Amino acid sequence: MLYDISFNANDEKVINIIFYRFNMTTKRHQNIPASYLALIKDNKILLLRRFNTEYETGNYSMVAGHVDSGETFTQCIIREAEEEAGIVLKPEDLKVVHTMHRNPGTSENNEKIDVFFIAEKWEGEIVNKEPHKCDDLSWFNIDDLPENIIPAVRQAIDAIKNKIYYSEYGW
Repeated sequence: MLYDISFNANDEKVINIIFYRFNMTTKRHQNIPASYLALIKDNKILLLRRFNTEYETGNYSMVAGHVDSGETFTQCIIREAEEEAGIVLKPEDLKVVHTMHRNPGTSENNEKIDVFFIAEKWEGEIVNKEPHKCDDLSWFNIDDLPENIIPAVRQAIDAIKNKIYYSEYGW
């Protein structure tokens, strides 16, 4: 929005008012950050089937979650691994293997930046700690994934297998 205001260029107060109004009417584009965990053992990957959720119910995904305010991607996946699968991860046992810029294709401003970690080492026994949001937590052959896997997750798994560190989905 432009304002037709005559002012002296040295009038800092007027310049600040124009700057303030411009910033108040301009909204920056934002991406939603999320972390995903690829637990791989003996050429198998751990997947969970989403249940009773607003997003992709009935389809398989990885242990994952949105990054909370003030939280890093690493802190997020450590928290989510404990909350969803009951395992303890250490930062030194995590490795970033893929990043995806994803457009879910909705009318909302909700593009995503997804960071995928791999962990080959963890503490504890894997157990479904969120049966109200997940009705299956199973190992699948990484070369024979279930048909009902979230397409962006399938793309990420293929990228991880092929050592592709960045991809885009939904554009």
